Amino acid sequence: MQEPLLGAEGRDYDTFPEKPPPSPGERTRVGVLQNKRVFLATFAAVLGNFSFGYALVYTSPVIPALEHSSDPNLNLTKTQASWFGSVFTLGAAAGGLSAMVLNDLLGRKLSIMFSAVPSAAGYALMAGAHGLWMLLLGRMLTGFAGGLTAACIPVYVSEIAPPSVRGALGATPQLMAVFGSLSLYALGLLLPWRWLAVAGEGPVLVMVLLLSCMPNSPRFLLSKGRDAEALQALAWLRGPDADTRWEFEQIQDTVRRQSSHLSWAEARDPHMYRPIVIALLMRFLQQLTGITPILVYLQSIFDSTAVLLPPKVDAAIVGAVRLLSVLIAALTMDLAGRKALLFVSGYAMGWGPITWLLMSEILPLRARGVASGLCVLVSWLTAFALTKSFLLVTNAFGLQAPFFFFAAVCLVNLAFTGCCVPETKGRSLEQIESFFRTGRRSFLH
Repeated sequence: MQEPLLGAEGRDYDTFPEKPPPSPGERTRVGVLQNKRVFLATFAAVLGNFSFGYALVYTSPVIPALEHSSDPNLNLTKTQASWFGSVFTLGAAAGGLSAMVLNDLLGRKLSIMFSAVPSAAGYALMAGAHGLWMLLLGRMLTGFAGGLTAACIPVYVSEIAPPSVRGALGATPQLMAVFGSLSLYALGLLLPWRWLAVAGEGPVLVMVLLLSCMPNSPRFLLSKGRDAEALQALAWLRGPDADTRWEFEQIQDTVRRQSSHLSWAEARDPHMYRPIVIALLMRFLQQLTGITPILVYLQSIFDSTAVLLPPKVDAAIVGAVRLLSVLIAALTMDLAGRKALLFVSGYAMGWGPITWLLMSEILPLRARGVASGLCVLVSWLTAFALTKSFLLVTNAFGLQAPFFFFAAVCLVNLAFTGCCVPETKGRSLEQIESFFRTGRRSFLH
């Protein structure tokens, strides 16, 4: 008796063949195709972070050059060098303060584009400087632009990215800032200090040109009642084949529930102030690790140590290692999770990129614009205090004194991470906000 055809084995009788699951490589290719517009918009925005990283470490090769300058108007003393290095952070604090208004007034995209004005003016002043005041004003203007972009770009990126890639994209601001620093160190091996300022103008111009073609954040557009534009922006970001209706309705519902202005009474509600306090402490503790004064005075630090290679080369090597570390963090953040990297990695893989991402993820939507600006303000005021005092402390007590302090802060950061920082891997911004509102850890674990 013959067996039924449906029970037969073999290729000729495979009536209902099963489609094999896609390989990891195929899933990656599909993800790239679906999110290619998000990647493009993110790249356009984080060019602002490139300029920020470039401008931040501009003083590293320039201070040693000006300390030995033959021009008496540009020859820097130790005190003047400390101001030249630290005034950038005062400008960044002012930029963060302005972001508290501009982020919600102009929107994330236009605020980033606006930063190009002080950035370009600052580089022009430093390139043509004939006195200390021009150097200081140029540093302050580029710092203002950096503080503004530091507050606006992470928010913009987190609001346009889907949860599946938000971790990786959330690391790109830090990645591009580190790449900007590395570019400055590399160009410092080839160009005189004035031409370094001229070269800084290029990324600013490219950023403005690209961002002018990108959409605004759908969440920002919905908060302003521009629903049709928001749907159009979301559809563009997700691609023509994506079904955006469910995501749009979820965002719309969240924005409607939080459409009114935040009152002081509501700000005292734990679901509002807890994420803000966590974000503020993360930014404060991140700066206390000493990263800003180390980067600003990196070449001078190597000058005072018995290193084998020229200090300029050592600075470039540090920049390359930082870039590699941030790249690893970007690739592993959505796999290992945020907290794991904060615990087990160094600054460039953990407290550098992840604190910026977490800030943009956990801040409540109604307070996101103001709170992100406040975080940047606190961050850069702390950076100013450290950067202004760093040279004075090392001259008085030696290089080991500040580094012992920075090491102690890293231990505090470990305890803070374990006690206070939530894991947000793979969750939408609405789910993260629900966690702080309800306290239900099922949203995050």
